[in-house]
Amino acid sequence: MKNVILSVAVIMAIGLTSCKNDTKQVATETKTEVSKNIAMTDVSFGVRGNCGMCKKTIEKAANAIEGVASANWDVNKKKIDVSFDDTKTDVMAIHKAIGASGYDTEKVSGNVEAYKDLAGCCQYDHDMKMNLTRNEMVE
Repeated sequence: MKNVILSVAVIMAIGLTSCKNDTKQVATETKTEVSKNIAMTDVSFGVRGNCGMCKKTIEKAANAIEGVASANWDVNKKKIDVSFDDTKTDVMAIHKAIGASGYDTEKVSGNVEAYKDLAGCCQYDHDMKMNLTRNEMVE
Protein backbone atom coordinates (compact mmCIF):
# COMPACT_ATOMS: atom_id res chain seq x y z
CA MET A 1 0.00 0.00 0.00
CA LYS A 2 2.85 2.38 0.84
CA ASN A 3 4.43 1.65 -2.55
CA VAL A 4 1.20 2.50 -4.37
CA ILE A 5 0.84 5.84 -2.53
CA LEU A 6 4.51 6.66 -3.13
CA SER A 7 4.18 5.79 -6.83
CA VAL A 8 1.09 8.00 -7.21
CA ALA A 9 2.88 10.89 -5.45
CA VAL A 10 5.92 10.56 -7.77
CA ILE A 11 3.73 10.47 -10.89
CA MET A 12 1.82 13.56 -9.75
CA ALA A 13 5.07 15.43 -9.02
CA ILE A 14 6.40 14.59 -12.48
CA GLY A 15 3.12 15.64 -14.10
CA LEU A 16 3.02 19.00 -12.28
CA THR A 17 6.66 19.72 -13.06
CA SER A 18 6.22 19.05 -16.77
CA CYS A 19 3.15 21.34 -16.89
CA LYS A 20 5.15 24.20 -15.38
CA ASN A 21 7.87 23.86 -18.02
CA ASP A 22 5.30 23.92 -20.86
CA THR A 23 3.79 27.12 -19.47
CA LYS A 24 7.18 28.83 -19.27
CA GLN A 25 8.05 27.85 -22.82
CA VAL A 26 4.78 29.24 -24.23
CA ALA A 27 5.27 32.54 -22.37
CA THR A 28 8.80 32.92 -23.75
CA GLU A 29 7.66 32.23 -27.31
CA THR A 30 4.83 34.76 -27.03
CA LYS A 31 7.18 37.43 -25.74
CA THR A 32 9.54 36.87 -28.70
CA GLU A 33 6.71 37.04 -31.23
CA VAL A 34 5.48 40.34 -29.79
CA SER A 35 8.92 41.94 -30.11
CA LYS A 36 9.20 40.79 -33.75
CA ASN A 37 5.86 42.40 -34.68
CA ILE A 38 6.92 46.01 -34.10
CA ALA A 39 5.94 47.89 -37.22
CA MET A 40 8.49 50.38 -38.49
CA THR A 41 7.46 53.50 -40.35
CA ASP A 42 9.59 54.65 -43.29
CA VAL A 43 9.64 58.28 -44.41
CA SER A 44 11.68 60.39 -46.80
CA PHE A 45 11.94 64.17 -46.79
CA GLY A 46 14.22 66.91 -47.97
CA VAL A 47 17.08 68.33 -45.90
CA ARG A 48 19.43 71.06 -47.12
CA GLY A 49 23.16 70.41 -46.87
CA ASN A 50 26.34 70.16 -48.92
CA CYS A 51 28.86 67.50 -47.97
CA GLY A 52 29.93 64.44 -46.03
CA MET A 53 30.23 66.46 -42.83
CA CYS A 54 26.60 67.54 -43.29
CA LYS A 55 25.63 63.90 -43.80
CA LYS A 56 27.26 62.90 -40.53
CA THR A 57 25.58 65.71 -38.54
CA ILE A 58 22.13 65.24 -40.11
CA GLU A 59 22.13 61.47 -39.59
CA LYS A 60 23.45 61.85 -36.03
CA ALA A 61 20.62 64.27 -35.19
CA ALA A 62 17.97 61.91 -36.58
CA ASN A 63 19.46 58.80 -34.96
CA ALA A 64 19.55 60.54 -31.56
CA ILE A 65 15.75 60.41 -31.40
CA GLU A 66 14.45 57.44 -29.40
CA GLY A 67 12.66 55.06 -31.74
CA VAL A 68 14.69 55.88 -34.86
CA ALA A 69 16.17 52.65 -36.24
CA SER A 70 18.06 54.12 -39.20
CA ALA A 71 18.65 57.38 -41.02
CA ASN A 72 20.46 57.87 -44.34
CA TRP A 73 20.87 61.32 -45.94
CA ASP A 74 21.70 61.44 -49.66
CA VAL A 75 24.03 64.37 -50.39
CA ASN A 76 23.06 64.47 -54.09
CA LYS A 77 19.29 64.26 -53.66
CA LYS A 78 19.24 66.41 -50.48
CA LYS A 79 16.89 63.77 -49.04
CA ILE A 80 16.87 61.67 -45.87
CA ASP A 81 15.33 58.22 -45.53
CA VAL A 82 14.34 57.41 -41.95
CA SER A 83 12.92 54.23 -40.44
CA PHE A 84 11.36 54.60 -36.99
CA ASP A 85 8.96 53.08 -34.45
CA ASP A 86 5.92 55.37 -34.49
CA THR A 87 4.93 54.27 -30.99
CA LYS A 88 8.07 56.00 -29.67
CA THR A 89 8.38 59.09 -31.89
CA ASP A 90 6.87 60.88 -34.87
CA VAL A 91 8.16 62.49 -38.04
CA MET A 92 7.94 66.04 -36.62
CA ALA A 93 10.30 65.12 -33.78
CA ILE A 94 12.83 64.03 -36.41
CA HIS A 95 12.38 67.25 -38.40
CA LYS A 96 12.88 69.29 -35.20
CA ALA A 97 16.04 67.40 -34.22
CA ILE A 98 17.60 67.98 -37.63
CA GLY A 99 16.53 71.65 -37.53
CA ALA A 100 18.11 72.03 -34.07
CA SER A 101 21.42 70.85 -35.55
CA GLY A 102 21.34 73.78 -38.02
CA TYR A 103 19.82 72.22 -41.14
CA ASP A 104 16.60 73.18 -42.92
CA THR A 105 14.10 70.41 -43.59
CA GLU A 106 10.90 70.56 -45.63
CA LYS A 107 8.93 71.44 -42.48
CA VAL A 108 11.42 73.08 -40.08
CA SER A 109 13.95 75.89 -40.52
CA GLY A 110 17.39 75.20 -39.13
CA ASN A 111 18.44 76.79 -35.84
CA VAL A 112 20.25 80.03 -36.73
CA GLU A 113 22.89 79.74 -34.00
CA ALA A 114 23.62 76.10 -34.86
CA TYR A 115 23.86 77.06 -38.55
CA LYS A 116 26.46 79.74 -37.75
CA ASP A 117 28.55 77.11 -35.94
CA LEU A 118 28.62 74.77 -38.96
CA ALA A 119 31.88 74.47 -40.89
CA GLY A 120 32.16 76.75 -43.93
CA CYS A 121 31.62 73.86 -46.35
CA CYS A 122 28.38 72.99 -44.52
CA GLN A 123 26.82 76.45 -44.79
CA TYR A 124 24.39 75.76 -47.58
CA ASP A 125 22.30 77.96 -49.88
CA HIS A 126 18.95 78.46 -48.13
CA ASP A 127 17.19 78.47 -51.52
CA MET A 128 18.55 75.12 -52.73
CA LYS A 129 16.06 72.45 -53.75
CA MET A 130 15.50 69.49 -51.43
CA ASN A 131 14.30 65.95 -52.05
CA LEU A 132 15.40 66.02 -55.68
CA THR A 133 14.13 63.55 -58.24
CA ARG A 134 16.45 61.84 -60.70
CA ASN A 135 15.48 64.32 -63.46
CA GLU A 136 16.21 67.34 -61.27
CA MET A 137 19.65 65.97 -60.40
CA VAL A 138 20.55 65.71 -64.12
CA GLU A 139 19.51 69.29 -64.96
